Amino acid sequence: MNDIDSDTFSENSNSPFEVIKQVDLEGNEFWSARDLMSVLEYGKWENLSKVIIKAILACQNSGQDSDNHFQRATKIIILGSAAKREAQDFHLSRYACYLIVQNGDPSKTAIALGQTYFAVQTHRQELADRGDLSAASEDKQRLTLRQRLTDKNRDLASSAKKSGVVTEQDFAIFQNHGYQGLYNGLSAQDIHKRKALKKSAKILDHMGSTELAANYFRATQANDILTRDGITEKLAANNMHYRAGKVVRAAIEELGGTMPENLPTPDSIKKIEREERKKLKLQKQNPDN
Repeated sequence: MNDIDSDTFSENSNSPFEVIKQVDLEGNEFWSARDLMSVLEYGKWENLSKVIIKAILACQNSGQDSDNHFQRATKIIILGSAAKREAQDFHLSRYACYLIVQNGDPSKTAIALGQTYFAVQTHRQELADRGDLSAASEDKQRLTLRQRLTDKNRDLASSAKKSGVVTEQDFAIFQNHGYQGLYNGLSAQDIHKRKALKKSAKILDHMGSTELAANYFRATQANDILTRDGITEKLAANNMHYRAGKVVRAAIEELGGTMPENLPTPDSIKKIEREERKKLKLQKQNPDN
């Protein structure tokens, strides 16, 4: 990635999620749900337990064996009187943590931070598991994230419509609120100007993978909150989108990352798409190669 590469999110020693990661005797990494509870700012185990149940169901619905990702365990906790007792815990895989933060309260900055951290880690592990580390190149990441953001914006538009964001102008204003939260007050037009783009160019086509990832999480947060809270008023939806952008910005700052408005501007992703189409065409013409 540009400036903030995937290691910044997944292996930065300053990340609270990296600090609490553990490794068992066989070299397998895991996270204690009790430790995760503190980082995600859940004051009571009962509240996190509800999220864990949702995450286990999501794991099962995806066709995975939840026991492989949510291993029941116990942990010694210290009470206020310095007494100790054994408490219920789970040893969580990276994927389990990802599902937990995906089902957590999206208004929490810590949840946004966790979504960024575990989404990138999970993606990197998928690549490693299939021996396709070359797919982690900047160009491929841009293509993947750009498509995901297109799909997420489609979902966001549908959710926003139920909140009174009906016309094309309404949605442009709604999107600007999200950008302004994430880009410290800059609108889409301001970003376009800052990137020194041609009038017909789209700002999303001139974002590196890091900047696209930040916008993807901003859109994800906004869509989750709209769906969860059932916002039905346009002004409230706009204000919420601004706050969602601010939450993601705060997560980047917490990680010590570069702010999105300060990231470099790459060439249009359309050029990469054309090159990919040429490669696919050549592969079809020469399958043996």
